[in-house]
Amino acid sequence: MKVKLGDIFEISSGGTPSKSCPEYYGGDVPWVKTGDLKSEYIYGVADFITEDGLRNSSAKMYEEDTVLMAMYGATIGATSILKISACTNQACAAFRRNDKVIPEYLYYFLKSQKEKFVKDGVGGAQPNISAGYLKKVEMELLLIKEQRIVVDILDKITNIINRRNQELIALDELIKARFVEMFGNPVINEKRWRQKSLGEITTKIGSGATPKGGKGAYQEEGITLIRSMNVHNGLFEYRELAHISDEQAAKLDNVAIEENDVLLNITGASVARSCVVPNKILPARVNQHVCIIRCKEYINPVFLNKLLIDDNYQDLLWSVAGAGATREAITKQQVESLQIIMPPVELQNEFMRFCNQVDKSKVAVQKALDETQLLFDSLMQQYFG
Repeated sequence: MKVKLGDIFEISSGGTPSKSCPEYYGGDVPWVKTGDLKSEYIYGVADFITEDGLRNSSAKMYEEDTVLMAMYGATIGATSILKISACTNQACAAFRRNDKVIPEYLYYFLKSQKEKFVKDGVGGAQPNISAGYLKKVEMELLLIKEQRIVVDILDKITNIINRRNQELIALDELIKARFVEMFGNPVINEKRWRQKSLGEITTKIGSGATPKGGKGAYQEEGITLIRSMNVHNGLFEYRELAHISDEQAAKLDNVAIEENDVLLNITGASVARSCVVPNKILPARVNQHVCIIRCKEYINPVFLNKLLIDDNYQDLLWSVAGAGATREAITKQQVESLQIIMPPVELQNEFMRFCNQVDKSKVAVQKALDETQLLFDSLMQQYFG
């Protein structure tokens, strides 16, 4: 049976105490904001208000098992279940628990509708949906025992997905630990390896440009144009991959990508992210936000990339990038001046072989994760449409 959420739930939102009254903040009342809606359950929050702040604002207290959902901005559709008593700001819709719906069943239903909520969000700089909109949303209302079966199945698959993600994190941590074991901290260089500037050990360091016409110049197919959104630490992201024409690519021949080039983001919020280019996307070019680093024969690209994404070296890169007057940026000269430890190439190659073995395990885990995610998505569609 289809029912409107407003017919079976009390749906409301909270509020924000006046910022001009500092005495309203820092008390003992947990205050949930949309940024707290990151996982299925909320056991604690970062922000608190005082009892006076609660009384003198539209913030409301909600009991355990209240389901919260973000209604504003980029977080629209983010959903969590309270496992503490807490109040919220006005960007969170709150569904008080009742005896007709299990909180977890509502949680999964709201998650299944996220794309629709995002699409239906209206507004300018900060699109939003309202409590009034949510009251009109229809949900299939099952018997409680049937809801429990659905929740039990989705919980089991969610746990598998979480375990797979943890396995991937653990494998990444294994590579980091192996790097430190073999080479130490590459910034303080406690193992006293000889060092050279990055400019000395590379045959090319340089970034490209965005073709005239910007995004309007991109094509469905053609020569790959790598942008900063494609470069993550140790990972090349294929989503939103842009392509340009042969004519446009010819104008960027000076930044043509070659096999095993290392890519380093040099501007903006993603500055310092680095990966080795996957050969299967060649031929390719880069725009002005991505720097090509092409190694000489005695520096292994895999070793160099893992050095650049080492936590200690990331701190160094961010300190360099943050020294500018405006936005985060690393200049070509600063890239060339970076000091790189130089262990024997045989040791670098040994580390690369270790990484390759771990990557094989990651591929297997990722394949299992993708298959499990497909199953989860299929069941969400089956249960909630």
